[in-house]
Amino acid sequence: MKEKIIFWIDADLTAFCLAYFLQQKIDAEFYAIIDITNRPKKFFLNQKIVNFQKVWFYHDYVMKNNDDIPDYKTFGLNLDELVKNDRIFNPKYNEFYNFTKNEINSILSNELLLFNEVFSVQPTIFITSETALRPHHTFHQLCQFKKIKTLMLNNTNWGGNLCYISENYHRINNFENQFKIKKYNSYTFEQLQERLKEKILSKSLTNFYNKNRKSKLQKLYAAFQLLFISNNDNTKTHYTYFGRKKFLVLINEIKNTINFLTRQRYIDKNFSSELPENKNLIFFPLQQEPERSLLISTPQYSNQMKTIDFISKSIPKDYVLIVKEHPTQGPGRGWRQLSDYEQFKNNPKIFFIHPSTPASDIIKKSKLVISVSGTASLEASFLNVPSITFAKNDFSTISSIQKFNQDDNLSALIEKSLNLKVDPNQIGTYFDILEENSFIFDLLNFQLDYLSTFYLNGNLADIEIDDSKMKNFLIQQKEKFVNVVNSFEQKIIKD
Repeated sequence: MKEKIIFWIDADLTAFCLAYFLQQKIDAEFYAIIDITNRPKKFFLNQKIVNFQKVWFYHDYVMKNNDDIPDYKTFGLNLDELVKNDRIFNPKYNEFYNFTKNEINSILSNELLLFNEVFSVQPTIFITSETALRPHHTFHQLCQFKKIKTLMLNNTNWGGNLCYISENYHRINNFENQFKIKKYNSYTFEQLQERLKEKILSKSLTNFYNKNRKSKLQKLYAAFQLLFISNNDNTKTHYTYFGRKKFLVLINEIKNTINFLTRQRYIDKNFSSELPENKNLIFFPLQQEPERSLLISTPQYSNQMKTIDFISKSIPKDYVLIVKEHPTQGPGRGWRQLSDYEQFKNNPKIFFIHPSTPASDIIKKSKLVISVSGTASLEASFLNVPSITFAKNDFSTISSIQKFNQDDNLSALIEKSLNLKVDPNQIGTYFDILEENSFIFDLLNFQLDYLSTFYLNGNLADIEIDDSKMKNFLIQQKEKFVNVVNSFEQKIIKD
């Protein structure tokens, strides 16, 4: 019997390209949920590049009036935290529209009806990129509840050009057991630090944000497209675009540019580049916001200012909490409101360091690192520093990286962690396992490729996709996808 494979396709073209190359390798029925705006929708309606048995356009279903209250709990899911932190529903992140409770319930109810219709074709495999937004993540959770085999393409925390396939976001299948039975090799911290220098993911992320949306010419052309080419009908057909009138979007872009410059001046003036002398330091790096690592991975800690306050009240009296802004928060999100920084200005237990200060320099001088959902906890281990993470990651299997749970006493966990010793052999073994489960695919560079080819260097997502341009793009990407496709093919036929 043929496998029935369902893909989630959105503006991230990874899944569509993967479907194209996979269809040339395996004999299966392909289906897709497509979460896309109206202008690129024309391409997906008419394309013959990938032979999908059926596609469902997400927004065609969720915009219908529906007074029913969705019952996701019948699937074992409680979406309260995810819905509360949905970047479209949450007014903290949505500057254009405030949703009523009834509107949200209607969207969620229709969403559930759509997903049930998709499940009626009895898909056997769900292939997906990393789940970035709530609807995508919710469908992933439902597939797991229904025992549908999930194959998720993950970018590794280790090496910017490595990926692996797993059931969950940033968690290798059966990792704990692999770690338990793996024979430790002997490593020194010097060897680990050299390994870190060569392959740490943060370098690739910095490169990504330095290139994405940087072309002024592309920004001007994107503005021209928005103002004079697009009819802006997404505001009627896509709840994610409610309130986004052309003039308001343009004004918002100008306001954000001004805010970025104002906030940058504030940061340069008020955040020191030098760490305090003769102090015991605990390092807390902020996450970029809004971002999946907060809103989905750790929704209960999405308010990072509250988390700073919580941690500062839990650290020992003779310690100072060093807070560093995420380096991509500025270029990616325009920094935070000044009030976020100002509220801690006179708190002697909290010290904001300039975001240009290398995280490694701070970690080296810290006794402990605490991270909500980032890789700083992992990086700390290379530098012989214990850490605490709030998110569920496979690297918390390492004994010097403690996982904080909501019912834990953070003060007690901090005291315990300060006394932990880092075992370099465990760190090396973790990355040995990660590399053994990975293959070469530079996902971030691939994303830069499709953003520059189709989306005006990432400046505009609602843009028409040309069929011939897509075919040429796929030809250019063929060699890059060899490892990915072979790895997926093995996973599909393995079980």
